[in-house]
Amino acid sequence: MYNHNGCVVNFFGLSVDRLEILSYLRKNLHLKEVCKNIYYKNIIYQAAQERSLIVTPEEIQTEINYLRLEKYLETDDDIIVWLTEQMLTVEDWEEAIRDRLLEQKLSESLFSQEVEIFFIQNQRNFDQVLLYQLVVPYEHLAHELFYQISEQEISFYEAAHLYDIDEKRRDKCGYVGKTYRYNFNPELAVIVFNAGVGELIGPVRTQDGIHLLTVEEFIPSELTTTIRQNILNQMFMQWLENQLDNLLQSNDSI
Repeated sequence: MYNHNGCVVNFFGLSVDRLEILSYLRKNLHLKEVCKNIYYKNIIYQAAQERSLIVTPEEIQTEINYLRLEKYLETDDDIIVWLTEQMLTVEDWEEAIRDRLLEQKLSESLFSQEVEIFFIQNQRNFDQVLLYQLVVPYEHLAHELFYQISEQEISFYEAAHLYDIDEKRRDKCGYVGKTYRYNFNPELAVIVFNAGVGELIGPVRTQDGIHLLTVEEFIPSELTTTIRQNILNQMFMQWLENQLDNLLQSNDSI
C-alpha cells in the first residue's frame, strides 16, 4: 500500500523515495503536466465553491457501486485487493470519485446551456459516414486498383485486404467504420461527403498516401448523449486552459 507519511512510497514491499519520483517526473518531462493538473483541480474546487456545488456521500456511494459492477469487485476483499494493486487507499479512491463528480457538476453548470447552440452552429462537422478505405504508397498502383475494381476484376474489399499499407485495415478488408466529418482531411471531407453511396472514390493523395474509398452509408448528425458529452468536455477543457492562462498572467504581472 501507499504510505502517506514521510518521504517514502511503498511499492509492493519496495521503498521508493518521493524525491526520486519527483526527479523521474521532471527528467521525463511529466512534471509540467502533473503541476498543470494540480492547478486545474484547484481551479475546479474554487469555481465549484463559488457556485455552491457539492458532491454528497450518497452520490459517491452510487458511483462506487457502479464501479464495483464495472470492475467485478463483488466483495469487500475484492475491493481491498484492487485498491492495493492500484496503490490506493479507500480514502484516495473516494476522493478521486468526488473530484470527478465535482468536475462533471461544474462543467454542466458552466456549459450545459451552450452545448446545443455549439452543435447547431457546427452541425455539418458531426455528419458521419460508414466508410471503407484502402491506402497505397504509389499513385500508379492506386490507378491500377481503381481500374480493376471499376471493371470488377477484383472487389474493393479484396484489394484492401491485399494492398492496404495499414495492417489493421488490411485485416478488416478496408473497414474503417463510422467516421465524423471533422476527422477527415478538409480536402478529403469535401470529396467523400459529396460522393454517392457505393461510389468508388479516388485516387486522392494526402500525406498518408494515395486513397481509394467507398461509402456504405451516410449518417446525418444528431445530438446524441456521446456527442453532447464530447462537446461539453471540449468546452470545459478550453475553459480550464483559459483560467490557468489568466492565473499565470496575473502571477507574471506581480
